[in-house]
Amino acid sequence: MTYNNNYSREDILRIAKEENVRFIRLQFTDLMGSIKNVEIPFSQLEKALDNKMMFDGSSIEGYVRIEESDMYLYPDLDTWVIFPWVTESKVARLICDIYMPDGNPFAGDPRAILKNALKQAEEMGYTAMNVGPEPEFFLFKTDDKGNPTTELNDQGGYFDLAPMDLGENCRRDIVLTLEEMGFEIEASHHEVAPGQHEIDFKYADAIKAADQIQTFKLVVKTVARQHGLHATFMPKPLFGMNGSGMHCHQSLFKGDVNVFYEESDKLGLSTVARQYMAGVLRHARSFAAITNPTVNSYKRLVPGYEAPCYVAWSASNRSPMIRIPASRGLSTRVEVRNPDPAANPYLALAVMLAAGLDGIKNKMQLPPPTDRNIYVMSEEERESQGIPSLPLNLKQALDELLRDDVICDTLGEHALAHFYELKEIEWDMYRTQVHQWERDQYLSLY
Repeated sequence: MTYNNNYSREDILRIAKEENVRFIRLQFTDLMGSIKNVEIPFSQLEKALDNKMMFDGSSIEGYVRIEESDMYLYPDLDTWVIFPWVTESKVARLICDIYMPDGNPFAGDPRAILKNALKQAEEMGYTAMNVGPEPEFFLFKTDDKGNPTTELNDQGGYFDLAPMDLGENCRRDIVLTLEEMGFEIEASHHEVAPGQHEIDFKYADAIKAADQIQTFKLVVKTVARQHGLHATFMPKPLFGMNGSGMHCHQSLFKGDVNVFYEESDKLGLSTVARQYMAGVLRHARSFAAITNPTVNSYKRLVPGYEAPCYVAWSASNRSPMIRIPASRGLSTRVEVRNPDPAANPYLALAVMLAAGLDGIKNKMQLPPPTDRNIYVMSEEERESQGIPSLPLNLKQALDELLRDDVICDTLGEHALAHFYELKEIEWDMYRTQVHQWERDQYLSLY
């Protein structure tokens, strides 16, 4: 569950001094998935490495009340990295776990919630959950004040090159920056919609993968701004175009053995893999509030735009929620396609893992694959084959979340209560707002 750098306290102090690092950002993630940080000068680094840096948790979304606000930042030493885009007054970063004054992990820390889910996997004999995320994003032009517009900077399509793909230089600089920060980039390309891009990085264990998603978002937005562009991970910024997903390829390991692979099986899938998939499908409607956490998320999950909206699986078809990529052996994996990049990656991986583990524990039976295009099936056909839809909106997703003890227990009482409260407010604000579409439809008609 750690990075491969294996930095010691002494290593970090030495590197910081040698590289003349002036400031260190102690970074963590709030319940909604936003990156937060406390910036300290180099003179305070030793104190931070001794886990003695305190901050006010009452001012962070979904954390604690003002009367219990003191919290401590415990840096994960293996997340040390110097930001390559700052040349003067160098800045480094450490990702932190959140602890209470009594020395216990904070129950509402998303990173701690994922670690707890991984502990359950370890208790079942699984030493690692490997994750290969594919977060997509859009690049938009900014106005003369630097504010984002919805004007695209290219008219490219899937795998297009310049001159159609005018985001190519920005994307290349993002890749170079990520590589300087230790990412192993596997592919970088224009996505289906104009202005849409994808950069794939090598799989990692779940904690590192979630850390990398957060770092990736930070780098993408920073480099885009340097190019005079605004990068957004909003799931569906434009009507009539594909939205942005964050497909999550996942597998379980025992030591060096991928337990999802079975050579004798026709699809190369083990019983464990099938039970894991059955669990993910069983709990999909319940964890959608976490993997697709915004009002806008459900504008993406509609037929016709390559986003999955039906709870099914296939080894060849891209319309179901779960797909099995062709690679086998160590690379055998399950691709869960419904998550979007607005999700808090720690929570999203925790609930998907918990769903899969529940499938294994209860030896759930995987339904038959759906190799037809589900988008062209009638509602009656889908019902006859037992293919439910994902929730149609955030309110449905929140209702489903509360009905599922496995997912609720994974989040824990504190995180669940705060998440639900914040998302209920979001839904009510959206529900009671009068939108431009309504004025266009009804103002003259009635």
